[in-house]
Order: sequence, then C-alpha cells, then structure tokens
Amino acid sequence: MRPRLPLILGLTLALLGAAPRGQAESARNPIIWADVPDLAMIRAGDTYYMSSTTMHLSPGLPIMKSKDLVNWQMLNYAYEILADNDALTLRNGKSAYGAGSWASSLRYHAGTYFVTTFSSTSGKTHVYRTQDIEKGPWTESAFAPALHDHSLFFDDDGRVYMVSGVGNIRLTELNAEVTGIKSGGISQVIITNASAVAGPNVGLQAEGSQLNKINGRYYLFNITWPRGGMRTALVHRADTITGPYEGRVALMDQGVAQGGLIDTPRGDWYAYLFQDHGAVGRVPFLVPVKWVDGWPVLGENGKAPETLDLPASQGVIPGIVASDDFTRGSGDPALTLAWQWNHNPDNQFWSLTERPGFLRLTTGRVDADFVKARNTLTQRTFGPECSGTIAVDVSQMKDGDAAGLAALQRKYGWVGVKVTGETRSVVMMSAESNPPVEVESVPWTGTNVYLRMDCDFRKRTDRARFYYSADGKEWTAIGKPLAMAYTLPHFMGYRFALFNFATKTPGGYVDFDYFHVSAPVSSTNQPAKLP
Repeated sequence: MRPRLPLILGLTLALLGAAPRGQAESARNPIIWADVPDLAMIRAGDTYYMSSTTMHLSPGLPIMKSKDLVNWQMLNYAYEILADNDALTLRNGKSAYGAGSWASSLRYHAGTYFVTTFSSTSGKTHVYRTQDIEKGPWTESAFAPALHDHSLFFDDDGRVYMVSGVGNIRLTELNAEVTGIKSGGISQVIITNASAVAGPNVGLQAEGSQLNKINGRYYLFNITWPRGGMRTALVHRADTITGPYEGRVALMDQGVAQGGLIDTPRGDWYAYLFQDHGAVGRVPFLVPVKWVDGWPVLGENGKAPETLDLPASQGVIPGIVASDDFTRGSGDPALTLAWQWNHNPDNQFWSLTERPGFLRLTTGRVDADFVKARNTLTQRTFGPECSGTIAVDVSQMKDGDAAGLAALQRKYGWVGVKVTGETRSVVMMSAESNPPVEVESVPWTGTNVYLRMDCDFRKRTDRARFYYSADGKEWTAIGKPLAMAYTLPHFMGYRFALFNFATKTPGGYVDFDYFHVSAPVSSTNQPAKLP
C-alpha cells in the first residue's frame, strides 16, 4: 500500500515553515529555496508570471504563476526540446551541461505573451509566443546570433529591441514581427563598460540585462562582480532608449543580484533577484524598493531583508516539486510539470503505459557513466532540508546495468542496484573525486528495493545521505555522506534523479512505483510495497 500523500504534504509544510492556522507570518528570503535562477517577471492585473533558466533540461524555459510574489506554481514550459543536436541529446560524447538555454526575458505586448532566450548550444536567439500564457501552446521562431543575456523590449512608439551583451551593453532593433534583427535598424552600444559604476576592480563584466520603462524613463538593470567582492546589482537610467545613461550600484549585499523590477496592484515595488546559495543552486530573493529622486533604491539600509511584508511561503510542494505515483487518468499528461529530463529524452525507451501505475525506464544503448546516460528524469532539490524516496522493481535488469536514485551534479552521488553477472547489489556511488568511486556494496537478493536520499542545505551544510530498505519502513544508511558542491561545468543546483543505464548490453528495464518528496523525518515511516 502506498503512503497517503496528504499526510506527507501536511508534514512537509509544517517542517518547511508554513504558517500554522490562525498564525500570521511574513514571507522570508529566499522566497524560493530552490534552483530558480535568472528570473524574469511580469504582472497582469493581480497575477504575476515568471520565467527562469533550466539550461540543458527538457522540457525547458518554465513558466510559473503567483498571486502574491511568494507562492509559485508551475504552469507549462515554452519548449519541449530546444534543439536536436549531439550536445543536447548526449550523443557522440557531447553534452550540454552548463549550456542549453540561458537567461530569458518575459513580456506581454498587444495581446501576445513573449518569452525569449538564447543558447550557445544552438547558436541562436529563440522567441516563443502564445495568446494564453497559462495553457499555451507556445510557437517558436529563432534567429542568429545568440544575443547574450538579452532583454526584450517593446517601446511606446511600436519599435522592438533587445538589450544584450557583456561589459559593453548593446541595443539591437528587431523587426515588428519579432522574428529577427531589423535590416537597417538601430544596432549600437548604449553603455560602454557598464561595470564602471562598481569601481575599476571588476572580475565579471556587466551582463544580465533587464530593461523597463517607468514613468517615461528607461531603467536598465545588470550585474557585475568586483574582484574580491560579491555579485552586485547595477542600475542605469536614461530619458531616451539610446542614452546617454547614468548609473550606480543598486545593491551590494550577500551576493543578491541579477533581475529587475515588479510592482504590486497596491503600488508597492520590489526587485526580484537571486543569490548563489551553495549546492541547492541559485535561489530567488525579493527586495523592497523605494523611489528617491527618480532612482529605485533597493533594500533596507542597503541590505536585502530577511522578512518581507508579503504572505508567508507555503513551501515548494506541490507547486514547484511534487510527489508522483505514476498513475495517470485518461487525458492526463504523461509527466507532471515538476519533472524534467536530463537533456533531450529518447521517447522510445520510457513509458507510463507498459505497466500502468509505473514509470518504466529501458536502456537503449551502452554508457560508461551515469552523467552520460539518456532518459534520466529529474526534479529540483530544495532547502532547508528535503528527502526523496523511490520504490523500484529491478527484476528485469541485465548484467552491467545500474538503476536508482541520484543527486545530480558534476560531483554526483547515487544509491541504486547494480547487476554483475547474475548478482544484484545495492551500491552507493560517489563522484566527489574523479573518477567516481563505489563507496559501499551490499548483496541484494530481492526483486524490489526502496531507496532514499536526504539533503541538508541548512547553513550551507550541503550534504546528501543515502539509504536503502526492503520494505519502505526500516532504512539502512549506505556509503558515506556526499559533500555536494555547485560547479560551473553543470551550472545548476543538485537535482533528484531517477535513472537506469547499461554498461554492457541494452534492453534491460526497471519499473519505478513512485517518487515521494518531503522534508526528512528522523524515523521515516512510509509503509509501501510494490504490487
């Protein structure tokens, strides 16, 4: 019998700090303790919409919705796959780790919603549009070159632009259809050395452009990173879109930077930004804004506050991450919105119908290592603590196969079943060092196994611990704690990952009964058995 999800959800909300009934609480930073970087945001009436970066994952470019700027839910993705090439499909030894699609821009204009991104992997700027941001569908156009960290902007006179670049910020005019660069249109640098306002000792040059027009004036936000300092938010303003621009440091506190401005229906202003927060990834912050002499002044005495005059967070479950029993009714989507594949999937080798109520992952080729394998299914980890549990039928694995539950990043760790000849073992693998090491192996005679991964992100502890069980009730730790580390080669927070790969012969398969996500409990009691 599977666990009762309402009980798990209620326990999770309590442990994540959701306000008890009858007790008012305020929102706290980070507003989302999970990897939701490169935010772009708009407001339509009393509803906010947000896009974010998911890079090499598929589907990609997530669209989220909120009524209060704090509690967000997934709506859809702008694309199923960004492109079909070797890097995005993990073919011929290539990958798109740390690449794929980067910072997006979200806009509404003349009855159409636009979300745009760019990619070094495709070499293009991608434009997606829809009449219905909540339901889609999104249609795509794309053009070269890939305009780095651009901000799409519709001006009052009907002209369309992108502001982009690193160091020197450039204005590029697009055609009215937003399908490409306008022939003979404006193409010029509007700010030379935009980092200069933060001082001469700059490491990361200004990038991450987001442009808004407020009360007839143009405000451009960027980030920079002084050497020996921290990620810093910059703002420039001008009376005309081509400048001249004057600038200043908007915020230098805790590395909270990169984003733009959003207002509320009651007239309050906030800056939406993010912070590098260790292994969990880049987490969103909200910073209150006051207007002084035509400048947005961020924070409280120059600091990003811990609490905000906004409703309390109810946690990321089930809006951004979610448990899944893999049971689907007629008309239900195959995968819920919390799931993303690690790179483009090969759809002939996964199924929710071959064994109803289970996710089947079949190996379609031979791979040397976990991070090279296709059809690995992922969700975000989250703070301050989180736990993921799976039940999996391993009876149809082949010699050389490995399947289980992983903490996905370059320095990954996983617990799973490995088959050697006719023998199955539960193993814990660690890639803290290179090459990956099998830390512990335990003989396993059963055809079913329960696996668990707990993550601790409190005070940037950044540790994961792995467990196995024969019945889903009594758990045994295996291996050693994984020291999780956010690395630029992957450029993404750790993710829960369900996987199955072959090292000798393709064709073996495993059936995942469920994935349950929650805050960890010291004496986890999740009675469950595979039918």
